[in-house]
Amino acid sequence: MSNALAISAVTAVLQHYLSNVYSGLSALFGGNVALSSKAPDIVQTEIGNGAHLQNQVNVFLHQVTHNAGWRNVGLASVGADGKTQLNNPPLALDLHYLLTAYGSNDWQAEALLGHALLLLHQNPIISRDDIRAALAALPLSDPGNPLSTALGLSGLADQIEMIKITPSTLGREEMAWLWTALKADYRPTFPFQVSVVLLQTEKSLSFAFPVLSRNIGVHPIQLAQILAVTPPKGQVAAAPGDTVTVTGEFLKGATQVQLVNQRLAIQTTVPAAAVTNTSLTFTVPVETALNPFPAGIYTLAILFTDAASNILQTTASLPLAVAPVLHIVPPPTVVKSVTETLVTILCNPKVQPSQTAYLSIGSFSAPAQRFEVATATLTFQFVPPLPNGSQLARLVVDESPGQIDVNWVANPPTFLGPKVTI
Repeated sequence: MSNALAISAVTAVLQHYLSNVYSGLSALFGGNVALSSKAPDIVQTEIGNGAHLQNQVNVFLHQVTHNAGWRNVGLASVGADGKTQLNNPPLALDLHYLLTAYGSNDWQAEALLGHALLLLHQNPIISRDDIRAALAALPLSDPGNPLSTALGLSGLADQIEMIKITPSTLGREEMAWLWTALKADYRPTFPFQVSVVLLQTEKSLSFAFPVLSRNIGVHPIQLAQILAVTPPKGQVAAAPGDTVTVTGEFLKGATQVQLVNQRLAIQTTVPAAAVTNTSLTFTVPVETALNPFPAGIYTLAILFTDAASNILQTTASLPLAVAPVLHIVPPPTVVKSVTETLVTILCNPKVQPSQTAYLSIGSFSAPAQRFEVATATLTFQFVPPLPNGSQLARLVVDESPGQIDVNWVANPPTFLGPKVTI
């Protein structure tokens, strides 16, 4: 594959062989023909007008696009950690050029263009040997352009695809827009495309070791599925330490419950308990210093494993909301002024900096003030100030609401807490 210098190498190869075409035509054109690969506005400034006109052919790369045929070849992939790169897919590019002829006298621009077009027509594919020869002919030491030495290491001649030249079709309007954008006066121009240039990163890859032996075992199973996930006490979210009930079909033999929060890159498994064919229970993990388990929305799946901990079956997943716990002992700190109320609370588990947190008190809510590290202390600013009195409070983290105690015996049922006194 080619490296990042391959685009420049293509232009250098084109410029080299065009210069060979005109090298023996000095008598025909009344002097040497200059070859360049600069923007047309720069060329126009350099050659000037009137007595300063010269015969010149310019190859200008005006656009680079993805190659449709190679775009989905070798898609990027990484290891289970989400970081280790397993392959280096190529970046496949098509190069779009403008070949422009600048003549110093009548008919010369047309003649310059004709010789160039015949070269491109007779060489629709640039061979590997021609690429190597063109890059080897570049000056070994060019103070004005140090790239002349480095282009020989571009790898262009060794890429798997050959370099092909095809004419491009640009209508009058497209050509007019293009030259207007280039801020240069139009000259006889031939658009063409070079395809395909394959760029590939030189980063190191991680390769799996070969398989030395294969042990195939057959385990007859029935396709298990989970139908519902039920937090305790009629809550919509389960707090750390709560026992959650999962109901489904063919759950007998389940050993573990997998909980995954993709956004926070957290995955953990807990033992399944009280397993029957239609239900099981598990305990929501409690956060520790070594194993953070923040509140939020998780996906829950049931795992079936053998004695060697090999996974035999995994069910489809259902969402589980893990609730933040708002501490009312010690009570939240409330600072009230004429314009605002600041409420500082303690909660668990800790809230991560990338998570969103809201506190609702009564019918009012406010987002947490900015914090940079995982914290169990959050401050909320309520504007205008909250009314006085004991009011129901609810903490919401990543759309997962905290639990509310309800007196279901009363008629009608009433909310018991947690409450904050303002």
